[in-house]
Amino acid sequence: MPEYSAHQRKIIDRYYTHRDTIMLNKLSELVAELYLADTDKKKDQLWKRVATAMKNLKIPQSTADHILAGRSAEQLARHLKDWMGRSS
Repeated sequence: MPEYSAHQRKIIDRYYTHRDTIMLNKLSELVAELYLADTDKKKDQLWKRVATAMKNLKIPQSTADHILAGRSAEQLARHLKDWMGRSS
């Protein structure tokens, strides 16, 4: 295990402290990218990233599966709005 300086440890600690906020912001960016995506290949890549972000946020699997099955950016945006409201 590598030794980190005090400065590096603070950066790492802040990342994990604010990880939920970071993931919510990332999901918000992904929603915008999904609206702008013009090819199916790009949309597939974005939905994979959405799945990873939801897993990192510990979204219940049933909710994540429902969102991913529908592949609707609008539905994801509605859920994201709720999740952001709860984290404030």
